[in-house]
Amino acid sequence: MAGKSLSYILVERKLNVGPKGKQIMQIAQPTNRRRVDFENFCAQVARATTFTRQEVAAVLSYSTEIAREIVASGDIVEFGDLGTLKPSFKSKAVPKGEKFKPNVHIEKAVVKLSPSAKYFTLNDVSYEQVSKSEKKGKL
Repeated sequence: MAGKSLSYILVERKLNVGPKGKQIMQIAQPTNRRRVDFENFCAQVARATTFTRQEVAAVLSYSTEIAREIVASGDIVEFGDLGTLKPSFKSKAVPKGEKFKPNVHIEKAVVKLSPSAKYFTLNDVSYEQVSKSEKKGKL
């Protein structure tokens, strides 16, 4: 799969900011993408190892569970080439002098991924322009 080009189409956009503001410009937009589900991903990994698809799936699933538990306890997880997982949340502003109630004023705790720039930057790809396909109407 390495060496396959990324397909794109050219779309016209009217830019609203910057020196090119109000001009119609051409912008490349990725296309022809397909989703590889978790089961197929695990099968591809298994073909390159001595593990079965089920074993690969179990290890990946369990590693994400453990990482989530560690982050939920307030720690940061270095998750290999993917990047760093750390806890984050939203906090409501409370006037100075008013009692801050964490159960009321802190909400939406999440696991935040800080992706590794080295891993997530695709330097070894080529590009191929394809024609824009017509959208099919609903039947």
